[in-house]
Amino acid sequence: MTCAACAARVERKLNKLDGVAAPVNYATERARVQCPGDTDPRALIELVQRAGYTARRVDDIPAVDDDAGHADRVTDLRRRLAVAAVLAVPICDLSLALSLFPELRFAGWQWVCLALAAPVVGWCALPFHRAAIAGARHGTSSMDTLVSVGILAASTWSLWIMFNGGAVSPGLGQGLSVLTGSDHALYLDVAAGVTTFLLAGRYFEARAKRSAGAAMRALLALGAKDVEVLCDGEPCRVPVTELVVDDLFIARPGEKIATDAVVEQGRSALDVSMVTGEPVPREVVAGDDVVGGAINTSGRLLLRATRVGAETQLARMARLVQRAQEGKAGAQRLADRIAAVFVPAVLVLTLLTSLGWLLAGQPAGLAITAAVAVLVVACPCSLGLATPTALLADTGRGAQLGIFIKGPQALESTRNVDTVVLDKTGTLTEGRMRLVDVRPAAGVERSRLLAMAGAVEAASEHPIAAALTSAAVAEFGTLPAVTEFEALPGLGARGVVDGLEVVVGRAQLLAEHGLHIPDELEPARVELEERGVTVVLVGWTGSAQGLLAVADTVRASSAAAVTALRQLGLHSVLLTGDNACTAAAVAAEVGIDDVIAETLPWTWPCAGGSTWYSAPSRCWPPRSTSPACAACAAPDGPGPPDAPRRG
Repeated sequence: MTCAACAARVERKLNKLDGVAAPVNYATERARVQCPGDTDPRALIELVQRAGYTARRVDDIPAVDDDAGHADRVTDLRRRLAVAAVLAVPICDLSLALSLFPELRFAGWQWVCLALAAPVVGWCALPFHRAAIAGARHGTSSMDTLVSVGILAASTWSLWIMFNGGAVSPGLGQGLSVLTGSDHALYLDVAAGVTTFLLAGRYFEARAKRSAGAAMRALLALGAKDVEVLCDGEPCRVPVTELVVDDLFIARPGEKIATDAVVEQGRSALDVSMVTGEPVPREVVAGDDVVGGAINTSGRLLLRATRVGAETQLARMARLVQRAQEGKAGAQRLADRIAAVFVPAVLVLTLLTSLGWLLAGQPAGLAITAAVAVLVVACPCSLGLATPTALLADTGRGAQLGIFIKGPQALESTRNVDTVVLDKTGTLTEGRMRLVDVRPAAGVERSRLLAMAGAVEAASEHPIAAALTSAAVAEFGTLPAVTEFEALPGLGARGVVDGLEVVVGRAQLLAEHGLHIPDELEPARVELEERGVTVVLVGWTGSAQGLLAVADTVRASSAAAVTALRQLGLHSVLLTGDNACTAAAVAAEVGIDDVIAETLPWTWPCAGGSTWYSAPSRCWPPRSTSPACAACAAPDGPGPPDAPRRG
């Protein structure tokens, strides 16, 4: 498809089938077909082919159309545009100079213009001519019809003037002189210039589509490419596309989880920030569910695949973006309706213009010039392109920033928004752990405590370990060497530094190594945990020598952003899965009063087909009071299996 009129024509063809509703999006070049279950996809494809286009069925697995095809299209347009620009600039300059200064005209100047214009209106404009011919073969018209007819009309008229004999003059620079009845002006420069401008538009359009598709490709690239599967008890590496449900596969430290799965053996910490945004790794043991695309930070895991392909959470996220790009905004639907009748209307208007000048007794040259002017002015096909391209760019850029836009209606409805619900991690905060406090025990130097902890954690890949190591390196530069290092998933790590066995981690780990926690550290630990930070104990020689606090720090711009929203009349709400203490501390720092913490990722449909999201004390958004949702709105209404009673 080359314009919005093409999309409208394909849409009309598909919607002629009984029970079929098929909006066609020009920007994404896709049709989402809703049809009865017994509809043969081949019949739909045949209808599209009858309209003069090619089509193929896209599997439900989210994917971006072959990037090589888009790249070839961009390359071809860039090549044609370069040739057109190189030839059109001198012919336009020459025509303008000869028009303003007739004394500069030399013998045969018109043939020089023809030599420069011929490759432009022929080879460079070939995509327009090819599309126009294909449309004519199927009895249809498009924006390419206007482009091709306008270019060929200007060129054919110029050739008629040249070969008809008599005086000729450049068309560029004639201005209102055509109203005097001049019929000897050449418009080769106009044909070349129009071709160049329209090729530039097509080139930038194709490049914008490819750039917007890069967001989807980046999202899908978050998944693993291959996986180590147990084949008859022996590990073998296969592409992730060959995984099936119940396959056993291995995830080693530093590898991505290949697909949604359940842990069969092992214990580790998973970085799931690409799905949840939470910077603190999630500790998993046998029986826990894991999400494909998460990064295994420490231990070796044996997992059993539970969902593959289009059913994985990452695939569903990608599908949300894809469907949002395929939707149509109200302004886009209006533009499509106009584009559907725009081309025939312009062709009729062109004919009426020419006949009107002839009936008024004007020369044929003036009538043809006026008709060509109508065609040329109507050639740009920005109608029906601006809105879908903007939607494509918005949803693509949003995906890169972690914003999933459900559809074009969501973008259009933002003018009615009165409440903004904000996530915490990565939105109000920076999304990465940092050392925020150091509390040494009595008689222990702060520098020694941080250096010993940083030395041990330098050998670990855990994000909390990375935060401690970064802080220690920033303060001391070089850290002591560690030997006999051992990572203890879910608990911490141990190692020998300067001849001392140093244990870094939870209180449970220190207790297992016979290290008691001095009473003087207990108040500090309680205080820090109430602030919602993660507390790490450091111990050697029989007791804890101090504690370190790491947390996700608030962005410097968050408070100003919340203030700006308030000034716009928008109410801000903090909605997070983090604990209430952390959520309250962050909300107080940025100026948010309404906080909903410890929300769970359960969702279920209500009787009316909506979806409710669970929270400890209330649901968000507030429940509907419609009769269809009466069951969900009841305090003791039905909920999902094993879900808490909705209050």
